[in-house]
Amino acid sequence: MSVGEYCVRDVVVADAHMSVPELARLMRSYHVGDIVVVEERGGERVPEGIVTDRDLVVEVLAEEVDLNAVTAADIMSADLLVVGEGDDLWETVERMRDRGVRRAPVVNQRGGLEGILTVDDLIDLLAEQMSDLVQLFRREQRREQATRTVP
Repeated sequence: MSVGEYCVRDVVVADAHMSVPELARLMRSYHVGDIVVVEERGGERVPEGIVTDRDLVVEVLAEEVDLNAVTAADIMSADLLVVGEGDDLWETVERMRDRGVRRAPVVNQRGGLEGILTVDDLIDLLAEQMSDLVQLFRREQRREQATRTVP
C-alpha cells in the first residue's frame, strides 16, 4: 500500500505572503483545517510549510496581534515531514508517529505537491479496514454454523 493510493489529492494551498484573514477565509471556503504553504519552483508547487486552524488561534488570536500584519510565513510549521507518493503507507504512519505530526504533504519525484496524508484520513482507512474484517469474520461464522449438524 502506497501513500499515493490513500492521500487526499485536493489540497488547499497558499503562498508564504498570504495574510491571516486570507488564510482564514480559505479555510472557511474549503472547509479545511490546514493549508499547505507552497513555493513555485521549476513548474512545481513545492511544500514549504503548513498552517493549521490551531496555528491561527494559538499564534495569532491568543496573542492579540494585528491580523493583517501576520503572514503564512510567520506562523507556518516549516519543519515538515514530506513524504513521497510511492512511500509505503505503514512506514509513513510510523514516521508520522515518531515525529508527532498529524499531517504530511505528499510529493512527486520532482518534489511537487501531489496531496496530503492526515491522521484523520488514516483513522477513516483503519475504520474501513476493521469493518471489512468484521464482515469477513461474521460471514465465516455463518458459514460454519450452516455446515454444522446437530445430533
